[in-house]
Amino acid sequence: MSMGTPSPGRAAASASPLGLDFPQSLAVYDDYAAAQKAVDFLSDNKFPVEQCMIVGTDLKRIERITGRLTTGRVALGGLLSGVWLGLFVGLVLSLFADDENFWQTLIACILFGAAFGIVWALVGYSLTRGQRDFSSVTAVVATKYEVLVEHKSAAQARELLTQLPGGLPDPFAP
Repeated sequence: MSMGTPSPGRAAASASPLGLDFPQSLAVYDDYAAAQKAVDFLSDNKFPVEQCMIVGTDLKRIERITGRLTTGRVALGGLLSGVWLGLFVGLVLSLFADDENFWQTLIACILFGAAFGIVWALVGYSLTRGQRDFSSVTAVVATKYEVLVEHKSAAQARELLTQLPGGLPDPFAP
């Protein structure tokens, strides 16, 4: 392989829209807004920001408990989901039905969907055997945001960020 030809791994990294050529850490921030502010400052100062990347690190999975699950709540959720499914299927089937059968088809699909939704939800709930009697929403969030920049522009980016108050946070701060 000649010196001018990139290796297959190197070519793949360059082809990725998320890849940078030899990225270097510019700064690490505690929140996304601060990292975004730094990149915006660079952009305002005509820095080629296409050479930058914000990377969320130190990921955490957060689960927020939204309520207690009961048989009634599970059945109601299944009913509502089934009604929506039945309405959708009913509307699709009604496209192919006679005009006089439109309402009959739609109502029948909604009723079957509701029944199916209730049964499906209650069966799923009973299979948990009380091991998860709560509802929740989850999210994965980053606790640190690192701004990376291509090596060829790292010094210029650092110099610009020294003009932004708090632009280069103290790496030794607790």
